[in-house]
Amino acid sequence: MARRSLWLHPAAKPLLFALCLLPLLYLIWAAAGNQLGANPAEALIRGLGDWSLRALCLTLAVTPARQLFNLPALARFRRMLGLFTFFYASLHLLSYAWLDMGLVPADIAKDIAKRPFILMGFTAWILLLPLAATSFNRAIKALGAKRWQTLHKAVYAVAVIGMLHFIWMRAGKQNFGEPLIYGLVLAVLIGWRLQRVWRGRG
Repeated sequence: MARRSLWLHPAAKPLLFALCLLPLLYLIWAAAGNQLGANPAEALIRGLGDWSLRALCLTLAVTPARQLFNLPALARFRRMLGLFTFFYASLHLLSYAWLDMGLVPADIAKDIAKRPFILMGFTAWILLLPLAATSFNRAIKALGAKRWQTLHKAVYAVAVIGMLHFIWMRAGKQNFGEPLIYGLVLAVLIGWRLQRVWRGRG
């Protein structure tokens, strides 16, 4: 009972919010202190991309953890984690557009068309956009619960496309260690969802 009440404590959400901001604060501190290595722009872009994927994994893990450990209160954190996924993905995109492409729209469009892994990343962000825009109570009421749930199932497509972006990006350097770990985590989370659908439990 005490364990469950911790998740309902008024400080739980502010604490999660602060924890979710820590990676960004660290990256800002590291950039300001010239601690991001020989190529700080690349390190910043990749760091933000990594935290986008980590936030996405945590978002997808909320429902399985809630049901497996009988902690219904965990559901109250899913929206915040989802919005932080979009937040870090947007910063990832912005840092690429600014640091790599100089915020020149024509050059960004050419790069998206030319490089498949950039196209995958941009597609994942486009799919996240309506999910973030409708992550509010008014949107649920406007869309209706059923249509809202259907729309937000697109997060699984985001996970698959985001992994393709990550794998394709690392393929150039033959570095598949991290993509393999994230891929296994996402495969378990998506597999859990598919078996629930297969059994008719939503």
